[in-house]
Amino acid sequence: MGLLNPHPYELYIPPPLLPKKIIGDGNMASTADELSKLNIIGDWASIAPNLQKNLSLLFPQQVELAKVLVEMGQTHLFQHWSEPGVDDDDDKRAFFDQIAKLNSSYPGGLAAYITTARELLADSKAGKNPYDGFTPSVPLGEVLTYGDDSFVQFEEAGIKEAQKAAFVLVAGGLGERLGYNGIKVALPRETTTGTCFLQHYIESILGFQEARCSLARGDCRAEIPLAIMTSDDTHLRTLELLEKNSYFGMKPTQVKLLKQEKVACFDDNEAHLALDPSNKYRIQTKPHGHGDVHSLLYSSGLLKVWHDAGLRWVLFFQDTNGLLFKAIPAALGVSTTKQYHVNSLAVPRKAKEAIGGITKLTHSDGRTMVINVEYNQLDPLLRASGYPDGDVNSETGYSPFPGNINQLIFEIGPYLEELTKTGGAIKEFVNPKYKDATKTAFKSSTRLECMMQDYPKTLPPSARVGFTVMDAWLAYAPVKNNPEDAAKVPKGNPYHSATSGEMAIYRSNSLILRKAGVKVDDPFIQVFNGQEVEVWSRVVWKPKWALTFSEVKRKVSGNCSISQKSMMAIKGSNIALEDLSLDGALVIEAVDGAEVKVGGSMQNKGWSIENVDYKDTSIPEEIRIRGFRFNKVEQLEKTYTEPGKYSLTP
Repeated sequence: MGLLNPHPYELYIPPPLLPKKIIGDGNMASTADELSKLNIIGDWASIAPNLQKNLSLLFPQQVELAKVLVEMGQTHLFQHWSEPGVDDDDDKRAFFDQIAKLNSSYPGGLAAYITTARELLADSKAGKNPYDGFTPSVPLGEVLTYGDDSFVQFEEAGIKEAQKAAFVLVAGGLGERLGYNGIKVALPRETTTGTCFLQHYIESILGFQEARCSLARGDCRAEIPLAIMTSDDTHLRTLELLEKNSYFGMKPTQVKLLKQEKVACFDDNEAHLALDPSNKYRIQTKPHGHGDVHSLLYSSGLLKVWHDAGLRWVLFFQDTNGLLFKAIPAALGVSTTKQYHVNSLAVPRKAKEAIGGITKLTHSDGRTMVINVEYNQLDPLLRASGYPDGDVNSETGYSPFPGNINQLIFEIGPYLEELTKTGGAIKEFVNPKYKDATKTAFKSSTRLECMMQDYPKTLPPSARVGFTVMDAWLAYAPVKNNPEDAAKVPKGNPYHSATSGEMAIYRSNSLILRKAGVKVDDPFIQVFNGQEVEVWSRVVWKPKWALTFSEVKRKVSGNCSISQKSMMAIKGSNIALEDLSLDGALVIEAVDGAEVKVGGSMQNKGWSIENVDYKDTSIPEEIRIRGFRFNKVEQLEKTYTEPGKYSLTP
């Protein structure tokens, strides 16, 4: 288990502790003893003379790391080192502090990292295809239709399993790519209520907790844990967001923060470590990718804690998909019913669409694996494997290879067993940007990267790896692109912007209510920030109101209708809609224990939508990146603060 800092709920993965600085001859004596054991003083005089002159400054463990660097051909790092006392010697010790951190945070240490890099860089230069020898085919999985009997059964099974689940949020990114300077999980998921992504995720998990309690008839001893993988960029701001908002209703002990470290960069095909251009005593580093989540869960001991506590599932999700939790109950139900070790959530995918396809690969030597294949690799792989047309749509109008959305469900037992073998290491890749076709020099430094969805690459053929496909309107509306980039997306393709992400939430909720029998008007088409989107009734509800289709149906009865211009926000678990005709804005909030029936014909001027220019800096970032804001002209707002039975009618 990692060391705990003063916040008992925040988990750190520290580098190995170095001995305290020894003053005077003590340090030199211990270093001399270490050098004597290593028998390297003479050798280093010729290999790395500048380092050899400075060895007396270092602690024994730092000397060990120096030996690793020399053995791995990294003597160029010391060419500029001056003799002791000329420059700041503390900078030299700080250099090895960084090396210790890089060494400890990578499975197998720096030697393994550099060795892997040399292999992958050689393959990249040679143009080696990582899928040579593999033949693609369509894997086995479940394709669900929202609201039918099978879907409802899977949802019910998933809710029952939720108490045995842990959730892992990968949240290492900033919102700069979106035109937003904060951390992405702090961005409002929608601006009707202003609920940010992290709040929605936590309230959804708490909703699973409460739903399971209801099924267990009050036996609610277990709390569903949440781990959040952060980075140097997001760690403190994520902690601040949680503390400022009292963890959005979770107990602080339910939440663990795992901070991802960066990895070293390389200057060339020989995997020479790159020095920071602004500091000759520092290695240049970059993010390693979200695949690090596996090694962090393992090295922190957190995965074993969950396993020993009797949990069965780990659910991984990313930071800005506002629809994801609508799909989780049924997907978890598929995992437990089909006994999948790995279950990838997926959406129907158009052929050649810019989203990876979940594919079964069979090697000529008999090996098989079910993994995500990136869209720009899938089509040529199919063409090279006897499919002359490559990636094409089937009679369904979609590619037979479903689109990967990077939301994963693992069974903890087999997962922990596999990570015990690998230490959490994930198959890596390298993507150097070469200066020219000779591939002998880079435009800028590169590093190894890994993706969490590549975990199945190390699994044996006996592993049960499947997928669950749901419609994109229900499961997938990521916020990834800024307004300028989104406006350039070809018509008909998803924008994946803050504009489309918010509108997708209203569409999803409107379609769910339609399935439940509510008459919801068709949407209007409007353009915001150069993006043409459907504008449905602005309907939102807290997760505690309904997590599943069955819950929505139970809370809607009679002849209900909602006009296109309407806005409705439901904030309470026991609010029922009965013969409601809404043409305007309605905000209703009720404490637990307050049962409210809402009905009758409600009309008011409602909320209008105003266009805003994303270049207008007088408007807050989180609003202008959407291209619209609401003008609250008139609304009916009612709050029930005491338990009891109530009726709300005009």
